[in-house]
Amino acid sequence: MRFDIISCQPDLLDSPFSHSIVKRAQQKGLVDIHIHDLRKYAINKHGQIDDYAFGGGAGMVMMIEPIDRMLSDLKAEREYDAVIYMTPDGQTLNQKIVNQFSLLRNVIILCGHYKGVDERVRQHYVTHEISIGDYVLSGGELGAAVLADAIIRIIPGVLNDESSALTDSFQDGLLAPPVYTRPADYKGMTVPDILLSGDGPKIEQWRFEQAVERTRQRRPDLLNE
Repeated sequence: MRFDIISCQPDLLDSPFSHSIVKRAQQKGLVDIHIHDLRKYAINKHGQIDDYAFGGGAGMVMMIEPIDRMLSDLKAEREYDAVIYMTPDGQTLNQKIVNQFSLLRNVIILCGHYKGVDERVRQHYVTHEISIGDYVLSGGELGAAVLADAIIRIIPGVLNDESSALTDSFQDGLLAPPVYTRPADYKGMTVPDILLSGDGPKIEQWRFEQAVERTRQRRPDLLNE
């Protein structure tokens, strides 16, 4: 899967894609990530990619021209399945959306900044608008990193144990059950006996019951979907 991420602050994305699972996914050739500096398509020698909003008001708006030119160059090289704009007023990201995106091959992610992008970009170029929560960040870069990470980890072959991703929270509409590891007894804090029993079916039943109970307590809204 290929990600082309457009940003006016590309250095913010260096670390998220240079470590851990995402780094290994790239090394395996399962994922191809390209970060593009929008300022290379600035309208003048001063690197301008934004301007004041028509009608007045605080904040700057990312201009349509640099974005259009960059998108045109990218699309001249390959076809894209989606152009995703990271924005606080987009559709709130969830595991179902992540699963759907993981089936795509080529994706562009546009990172908003300042007061966002000229509305014509959203109307004519963007195919999906995604938010990672009901709050505002300084730019879309961190949201783009969250989205890409969530997608990449469920691509077949990325995780050493592919069943791990299938048992994560939200994959089956439930939160994940509690997990434990060694030692079984630490300062009197013990692991539930069932997990030490070696009885696979009973352990799975216990985990399911725990997942349901945790979801009921913490996210009852998921049980009503």
